[in-house]
Amino acid sequence: MVQVRVSEGVLEGEQVQNDNGGSFYRFRGIPYAQPPLGDLRFKAPQPIKPWQGVRQAKQFGSVCYQYNPTNLGLSNMSEDCLYVNVYTPDIKPQTPIPVMVWIHGGGFMWGSGNDDLYGPEFLIRHNVVLVTFNYRLEALGFLCLDTADVPGNAGMKDQVAALRWVKRNIANFGGNPDNITIFGESAGGGSVSHHLISPMSKGLFNRAIPQSGSTACFWATAFEPKEKAILLAKQLGFHSEDPKELYEFFKKQPCENLVKLNLQVTTSQKSYEIHFSIANEKDFGQERFFYGDIVDAIKNNLQEGVDIMTGYTKDEYTIAVSIGGPLEDILAKAQRYREFFAPKLLHNYGTITDQLEAARKLQKFYFKNEKVSKNNIDNLLNYMSVDMFVYGVMFAAKLYSRKNKVYVYKFNCFSERNVLANAFCVGHLTDDRSVVSHADDLAYLFPVKLFTQKVNKTSDTFKLIDRVTTLWTNFAKYG
Repeated sequence: MVQVRVSEGVLEGEQVQNDNGGSFYRFRGIPYAQPPLGDLRFKAPQPIKPWQGVRQAKQFGSVCYQYNPTNLGLSNMSEDCLYVNVYTPDIKPQTPIPVMVWIHGGGFMWGSGNDDLYGPEFLIRHNVVLVTFNYRLEALGFLCLDTADVPGNAGMKDQVAALRWVKRNIANFGGNPDNITIFGESAGGGSVSHHLISPMSKGLFNRAIPQSGSTACFWATAFEPKEKAILLAKQLGFHSEDPKELYEFFKKQPCENLVKLNLQVTTSQKSYEIHFSIANEKDFGQERFFYGDIVDAIKNNLQEGVDIMTGYTKDEYTIAVSIGGPLEDILAKAQRYREFFAPKLLHNYGTITDQLEAARKLQKFYFKNEKVSKNNIDNLLNYMSVDMFVYGVMFAAKLYSRKNKVYVYKFNCFSERNVLANAFCVGHLTDDRSVVSHADDLAYLFPVKLFTQKVNKTSDTFKLIDRVTTLWTNFAKYG
């Protein structure tokens, strides 16, 4: 029997063996905020109420309602989903253990902190405490009506509530509350990057690892979020644009109506489908997660003294091509529409003249004015990787480096652990050369048991895993 007291009561977890050596303690399904039900839908998370007696922490809590583009069955979805999981090598160590808090990706649309993807077995070998958690997704987490009732960013405020819970309680699990690293990939990387500039997140962590995402990526910040909300209401048969009426309408909708969305405010948005993300909040006298201009916020609001490690994978966009539709469709658009090569930020904020001029220069740079075809597909994938991920990561890194220590990596590991490139068979896009897709770094940090088999500890692949996890955990320990 393994028990730990946290600020809300006593938890009972369990000690388990690690297939990769040793054992660890795990506490799963710990509530960190009240269930966001009824009048709490779309609201900032509220403090969890204390419980009496001993609460069992041996099963994961429900995952947040979502649409899963991987077509994997999710039977345990609920609005009651704000749970944290803690894995620790030692509850009473002689010296407090460095803490790593993982923020999952999934385009703010899908994912959870559960161990089907994000188990602790690789990282915990390096004597760190690992924390994972769920946060609200899609419209339930990111709807914004620009009102006090629905100011936006509920999902990000969930993340802040989880980080505050960790700061308050992690010492009871053997963790060091003064040595916390937040890390995340894709939308999780964009989240980590936003925490670096959010006034709500100050003082909650000491180091940060945004992987394949940043505040400067076009998809990480909401474009016309209120218009998206109005469009969603119309799609559901409700045609009012009055904010109060919209709020009452959305509050009564079944969760199923607020996920698996298909919304475009502009034609260019048909090329990506992150419908709801981090909004620029108006001031209603409440805590605001983010407000203002992104570049100004990075320059002026960046948490100083926080070491940052950031980077991207070698072939980021290949996974988006495989999920987003046939390659032939993308080639047809690239061949037909000059503005295809305009950066997505210009689609949102620039004039058509700006778009066409930028597109002309970029097409000349990447293709030397040759026709886009399968013969130069590498150039196309490289451009799209830069537009969607790499530019935002590097732009933010340069701004970070004005005040903070910044380390940049390019992830090139290739093995059978490149599960997403392998699962979606994207090698054919590049004549079957070794592809390191978006999210292919995950299976070197976590077992990702949903997609992978156990690894032989004497294999070259395990050496790669050990090298990557050593790099990540050493940064968490020492910066």
